Amino acid sequence: MSLFIASLNSGSKGNCYYDGNDNEGVLIDAGISCRETEKRMKRLGLAIEKVKAIFISHEHSDHIRGVAVLSAKFKLPVYITTATLQNSRLSLHEDLIRTFNANEEVSIGELFVKPFPKFHDASDPYSFIVSNNEIKIGVLTDIGSACENVINNFKQCNAAFLEANYDEDMLENGNYPYYLKSRIRSDKGHLSNKQALEIFVDHKPEFMTHLLLSHLSKDNNDPQLVHDLFLKHAQNTTIVVASRYNESPVFRITRNELTDQIINEEKFITQTSLF
Repeated sequence: MSLFIASLNSGSKGNCYYDGNDNEGVLIDAGISCRETEKRMKRLGLAIEKVKAIFISHEHSDHIRGVAVLSAKFKLPVYITTATLQNSRLSLHEDLIRTFNANEEVSIGELFVKPFPKFHDASDPYSFIVSNNEIKIGVLTDIGSACENVINNFKQCNAAFLEANYDEDMLENGNYPYYLKSRIRSDKGHLSNKQALEIFVDHKPEFMTHLLLSHLSKDNNDPQLVHDLFLKHAQNTTIVVASRYNESPVFRITRNELTDQIINEEKFITQTSLF
């Protein structure tokens, strides 16, 4: 059994991550428009009809921008906590609203989605583990610090989307106002390259095949810099930088294989050159 994963977009302009098996899939966040979501999935050969649910991590606009239209058009249930919904100003059809509880798996066909709380400057923020037949995919972005929840769940992942938001020197020497720099660096802000690398080096399981570095800052990070930084410690893990402009390739994640298995290799070559 395999899981298929892709970043449809990653960054402050929109976040949307796909996880699925042969029969069904879920979206973690829907921060790009419904139209863009459809276009990008079609380009990747992913059927939108296989998406059975949307899970929302928190209420910031770059994670929910496309939720209402996507949910209404395809009659997709939206899993969202009460606090996040109240602070999101989303207008969702009442029959399509679902809630979830911390660390309790939600069954979506043969997929299981486990939400777990994290530190971020939102009302009730969560990250997620999507699993199927002991294959586990982590979606760990918008994280202020590497808390116990983040570390323990990362240790279980065959593949993960992990935030590497900013380079510390670029942020310090950049043009952002002091209050914004402080917010980003805070325990409820975002993970730096250094913090993300520490999680990877100290807690990467032997069976992790893919790491997709996600939610990079446009102004305070450099895709080549962070890719090279992680590549030095990659060993058998494939390092990919998720783009803020384009979808990633689809990656096939299996339980036992440590080699790269990429769907649409030609696109991967193009994507890697552009980040």
